Amino acid sequence: MTDNNIAEPSIITLQTHVLNDGATNGLAWIVSALAIAAKAISAKLKHARLEDVLGAVGNENVQGEEQQKLDVIANDIMKQILGSRHSVAVVGSEEDDELIFSVSEGDDRYAVMFDPLDGSSNLDVCGGVGTIFSIFRASADGSFELKPGTEQVAAGYVLYGSSTIFVLTTGNGVNMFVLDNTLGAFIRVAQQVTIPASGKIYSVNEANFDSFPGGYQTFLKDCHESGYSARYSGAMVSDVHRVLLKGGVFMYPPTAKAPNGKLRLMYECNPMAMVICQAGGKAVTGSGDVMDVPPTELHQRVPIAIGSPDTVDALLAKL
Repeated sequence: MTDNNIAEPSIITLQTHVLNDGATNGLAWIVSALAIAAKAISAKLKHARLEDVLGAVGNENVQGEEQQKLDVIANDIMKQILGSRHSVAVVGSEEDDELIFSVSEGDDRYAVMFDPLDGSSNLDVCGGVGTIFSIFRASADGSFELKPGTEQVAAGYVLYGSSTIFVLTTGNGVNMFVLDNTLGAFIRVAQQVTIPASGKIYSVNEANFDSFPGGYQTFLKDCHESGYSARYSGAMVSDVHRVLLKGGVFMYPPTAKAPNGKLRLMYECNPMAMVICQAGGKAVTGSGDVMDVPPTELHQRVPIAIGSPDTVDALLAKL
């Protein structure tokens, strides 16, 4: 109890947390929009089989990847809800060719980059999927040039699974929220989350092993000999979330087929790097920090190794 006998709050919502964390009104409105979008996507996923929205659309996105029906639905949800916020000057999505600029005006303006439904190929088998987002400041006139990840003001992800989990950093550590469907709100369940210094879990698509550079192969052989556990789901959100809580490393190395890696810098690697680094981990390309990479275009790809600092260092020692 406080001195005036008012009970300390035991339930902290995402919106309350963001405001208490010192976010500007514009940023708080964007996080609110992301929370609403996450709830809408979560509800759609739960009814996907009943509403017959599983499977492919029959089109490819700008990446040359086959679009799932729910990729399109989730992308539309994100754009519609973010578009209602005057503080959103521009959005960039995995599913769209170019940045989309808003016609709204205001002083406190931001750019939001996102992957609306990471791991969507898992949907038909009820596997884990998620949403990843990154927030940068835009100019007061609404203009925006791509910036390195070091200039993110907030980042996070939503994991849709047995519960819907919203992980957020605004540069003051990492906090975790779970959707309470009764209250219709994300409730804070963990503050200042820290990643273990090391962990005996590695997440990588080992089907590509023969195409990995030698240093990655050597590291993985050491993992096999040291009793590491392999955990790879096909969704970056699921695998990085496990690494955040349990320790270890998630990797998508360069291959002969994808010499620049497969994952996208602006809306996958940068936001995940900010989360993990704020939790005390590391995120590297193999030749430098992920967040130091100068962006050249919206859909730029980079290799990534991300996770516990000691485990990432052990990998770097082999490269």
